[in-house]
Amino acid sequence: MTEEVKTAVDAMATAFEEFKSANDQRLAEIEAKGSADPLTEEKLAKIEGDLDRFENVNQKLVQQQKHAEGFEAKLNEIETLLKRPANLMEAKEVDLSMKAWDNFMRKGESQMDPMELKALTVGTAATAGNLAPAEYVEELLKVITEISPVRSVARIRQTSNKEIEVPSKTASFAAAWTAETGTRAETTGYTTSLNTIPTHEMYALVDISSQLLEDSVFDLEAEMNIEFAEQFAKAEGAAFISGNGTNKPTGISNGNTVAHTATGAASAAISTDNLMDLVHGLKTDYARNATFLLNRNTLGVIRKLKDTAGQYIFQTGFSGQSGLPNTILGSPYLECTDVADAASGAKSVYYGDFRRGYMIVDRIALSVLRDPYSQASTGNVRYIARRRVGGEVVMAEAMRVLKHSTS
Repeated sequence: MTEEVKTAVDAMATAFEEFKSANDQRLAEIEAKGSADPLTEEKLAKIEGDLDRFENVNQKLVQQQKHAEGFEAKLNEIETLLKRPANLMEAKEVDLSMKAWDNFMRKGESQMDPMELKALTVGTAATAGNLAPAEYVEELLKVITEISPVRSVARIRQTSNKEIEVPSKTASFAAAWTAETGTRAETTGYTTSLNTIPTHEMYALVDISSQLLEDSVFDLEAEMNIEFAEQFAKAEGAAFISGNGTNKPTGISNGNTVAHTATGAASAAISTDNLMDLVHGLKTDYARNATFLLNRNTLGVIRKLKDTAGQYIFQTGFSGQSGLPNTILGSPYLECTDVADAASGAKSVYYGDFRRGYMIVDRIALSVLRDPYSQASTGNVRYIARRRVGGEVVMAEAMRVLKHSTS
């Protein structure tokens, strides 16, 4: 663990102790007087701001942990293939796996997604003309693009086909007792299904004037490639959570495939009992590697929750143990901007072993076509970016969602 991470983890632990003290004071004031002192509320808000500042370090720790799990799983898969008796089909499978692994190691789990933009021209400031003045500050100020972390916890496969088929066991037989010479009947019930995961296409199209390309102080082609990657990642992240499966991936929360835990009465509130029910609704084997997905607003609510013993269910990591991440009820969490806020009827918290429950299929990474001909009569160069990716729930029982009741 680097000194920077250790310092940040230590600072977060200290800040959370102050947070607990201030929140306990707030609760005591509410119980005694019916409302909290404004100074106490102000102090609590300031500490929450400090915790949010340190949260970026925690998110990196969780994603590093999940990446390490993915590396180990992939290595085990390749080792298993290499140990099998060689034949043509299996040799091909090993070759494809090695190529996929090499691509994964070299490029990482790249993420992409589309947002259609207007033509960029020198003549109008609003369409990027202000990027080509006589003198210019060579720094482009950009708004933050929030990207979902689903890729860091889901299972990812590469394919050279339009879709993949994933067989899975849907039910099993039960073992039966018998006497020494008893009659043995067939134990039925073992069934399988085939999940087809198609890859879907997304695109972005941007026209940039030839003059802007010539006069800009920026490398606009490089800037557009970065923007394509960010916007593709943003769009696919939203689809992995709530996509409807029509020309896009099917999201985790789509339909009723993944079981949910209801909060009870219609409300935006989340209680410790709700989260306990969510956690214990998952089978033990899945819970060992489970992660929470929730947005920043919901995280702020959960930080204030306690169990029946008066202990906060949110705990900071321990700097002395290689930078363990923060936890909620003992499980790590990731901030996911595409998960809904806590509200009546919403699905605000996701919990599960997403590497076993959700599969992402990459067909084509970022592909950018530079077309200087079709728009030449208007003085523009056209850039067309595209990407093909799919996503489906492959093991629904490995995940659960917290759903707020509507009545």
